[in-house]
Parts: sequence; structure tokens; C-alpha cells
Amino acid sequence: MFTKPKPEKTRLEQAIDNLLERLVENDDPEDTAKIVDQLSKLYKMKEFDTPRHVSPDTLLLVIGSLAGIVLIIGYERANVVTSKALAFVLKLR
Repeated sequence: MFTKPKPEKTRLEQAIDNLLERLVENDDPEDTAKIVDQLSKLYKMKEFDTPRHVSPDTLLLVIGSLAGIVLIIGYERANVVTSKALAFVLKLR
């Protein structure tokens, strides 16, 4: 009901799939070495091609910690607190 459509493969992913198919069908050891070398280069390219996302859990932890710090600093500005209030803020893992 709420499934995401599968994204279409990029040209890089299609090239990797084609080389993997050629590797399975290949019997010549020299061609196998060339194909494996090309695959390793394509996988290195794919590492740089993928975007890096911040997980929502990490984002919520950071926002929560910053909100706690802002609240404590605001309270300390209005009322002097002699305790170590920043120790109550969650520490990042």
C-alpha cells in the first residue's frame, strides 16, 4: 500500500551489472582478471557517487542537546545557578 517505487538504476550501476554478468559467463582467466580490475574501479567510482545522509536519529539527538543547552543558558542568564547544569545535557555517542 505504501511502498516506495524502486529507483531506476544509474548508468554506473548498469555497467557494474553488465560486468558481473560477463564475469559469470567468462571462462578465460585473462579476461576474468581484466573484468575484476574494471569492477574494482567502478565500485570505487560508486563510493564517490553515493550521497551521504545524516540519520534522523542523530539529527534529533543534536537538536535535543542544543535545545537543552539553550534552555539552560537562558535560565542561567535570568537566574544565577551555582550547579553544573551542563552535565545534565545528553552526551553524544
